[in-house]
Amino acid sequence: MFTNRMTATVPSINHLFEKTKAGETMALLVVFAILCLCCWASFYFILCIINGSRSYEWNCRLVTLVHGIVAVCITAYIGYVDGPWPFTHPGTKNTPLQISALVVSLGYFIFDMAWCVYFRTEGPVMLAHHTMSILGILLTLWLGESGIESCAVLFGSEVTNPLLQTRWFLKQTGRYETPLGNAVDVLFVLLFVVMRIFVGGTMLYCELISPRPRFFIKCGGVAMYALSWAFMVDIVRFAMRKSKSWHKQRVRKVMVEANGHDGKMD
Repeated sequence: MFTNRMTATVPSINHLFEKTKAGETMALLVVFAILCLCCWASFYFILCIINGSRSYEWNCRLVTLVHGIVAVCITAYIGYVDGPWPFTHPGTKNTPLQISALVVSLGYFIFDMAWCVYFRTEGPVMLAHHTMSILGILLTLWLGESGIESCAVLFGSEVTNPLLQTRWFLKQTGRYETPLGNAVDVLFVLLFVVMRIFVGGTMLYCELISPRPRFFIKCGGVAMYALSWAFMVDIVRFAMRKSKSWHKQRVRKVMVEANGHDGKMD
């Protein structure tokens, strides 16, 4: 009888210990997320002091550029070196490096979300992207699994970010209507289509057919992929406008070479 009581008590103690340990882990994650948020905000304010002549958006986009580069480098290392391979091992337990990458990006997304809401610079699609990114990272950290596919999604989302910010900086400095600006646009569109649509679609398929990932994680993957298509509609419109602009420039160049001017002058 005494043995039975001990046997019944030990699992309860172990369960309580596991719950306490999990609670402490989540508390640490919250603390680290707040620290990362403070670091991104401090970086922004330092840039505002150093670049006092620049606009608030200029300095915020510098923060965005740095985060994009950092996130891409870390998640690329996770996916290609540290592992596991996200297409074959979705739903696996989070590794310390995956957790670190997600916490760093969580702090950034919270900062950028607050900045966008305060200055009202972004539309509903971008705000939805930030909201889903924050909720997805929180869910992944809370469950303690699916970190590898979350890092893969983060890589695919941020890999085009440096090009997007470069395009904005070129516009602000009057260098957008140059061969460099055209190269940035072409590379951005190609990279977005390949990474967000084709590679992202393959990642989503592997996620859906795998029995390991939780149902909520799969729903989040579907939502993020649907959002990529919402961005894709805007990119197709942009590509069409850009193509028409290039066609007009070529026609004008031919007319100038043939007639010495753009057309009839009278």
